[in-house]
Amino acid sequence: MKKIIAIIKPFKLEEVREALAAVGVTGLTVTDVKGFGRQKGHTELYRGAEYLVDFLPKVRVEVIVTADKVDSIIEAVIASARTGKIGDGKIFVQSVQQVVRIRTGETNEAAI
Repeated sequence: MKKIIAIIKPFKLEEVREALAAVGVTGLTVTDVKGFGRQKGHTELYRGAEYLVDFLPKVRVEVIVTADKVDSIIEAVIASARTGKIGDGKIFVQSVQQVVRIRTGETNEAAI
C-alpha cells in the first residue's frame, strides 16, 4: 500500500478530485497549507489579487491506495493540476506498513 501526497494550487482542487474519482479513488483527505519553494520573492496572481510569494496558499491532498493504482493516480493528478506556471506543486509517494479501520477492525487492503 502507498500513501500519495499532492501539494497543489487551491483552484485546481475540484479538477484533481474529479480526476481521482474517475480513476476509482473513493476517499481522500484535503488540508489547507501555506508554503513557498525556490520561487520565493516574485508576485503571483491568485483569485484576482497579487501575492508576493512568501507563503502562498496551497492544498495538500492525501490518498492511500494499493500499489497497483499508484501510477494511474499520479498521472491523473499531474494532468489535472498542471498549469504550466511556477508553483504547480509536488507529489510524494510513501510506503504504508499497515492500515486498520477502527470501527470494524479490518486491516490493510480491506480497510481501504
